[in-house]
Amino acid sequence: MNKLPMSKRVAVVSALVEGNSLRSTCRMTSVAMNTVLKLLADLGEACATYHEEHVRNVHAKRIQCDEIWQFVYAKAKNVPEDKQATFGYGDVWTWTAIDADSKLMVSYMVGPRTPNMCYELMKDTASRLVGKVQLTTDGLYWIRTRSSTLSASTWTTRCRRRNMAGQNTRDATARRSSSAAKRRQ
Repeated sequence: MNKLPMSKRVAVVSALVEGNSLRSTCRMTSVAMNTVLKLLADLGEACATYHEEHVRNVHAKRIQCDEIWQFVYAKAKNVPEDKQATFGYGDVWTWTAIDADSKLMVSYMVGPRTPNMCYELMKDTASRLVGKVQLTTDGLYWIRTRSSTLSASTWTTRCRRRNMAGQNTRDATARRSSSAAKRRQ
């Protein structure tokens, strides 16, 4: 079996990281599409293994959690009946927990948009952190309710909510913090 030289591998990965499409990467590097896809899958597995082993005991102050929708194969309403109950066809959500200061992806998961997936993200994130953090979300109900069942010493939860006018409203913690800062001045 032929093995792609390291210089070609670097060229392929560099092109993909820069945001080039698969077809343009193949064209620029003269590498077959299947080879690029296999290299991309191998790289993904290596990155996931590295993340699992090394992103531990993170000292973060602020964690931002969110979920991102995408579809695979087709949008949910267009998925054929024989594939509707199969994961990987239709709506898929990427769940993320990012350190707001360093932009380190503390935890991520891919799955359906269910309370269990949300809770699994919170458990995985909590297992990777040291100390208390401020957890910021877009106000997803599941995160606010289920994160309180995790270790109280790990989580300090504050969610931003949008009122009907589209402006951010502060919770009691934010008001106390700003009024305390004014008194010190």
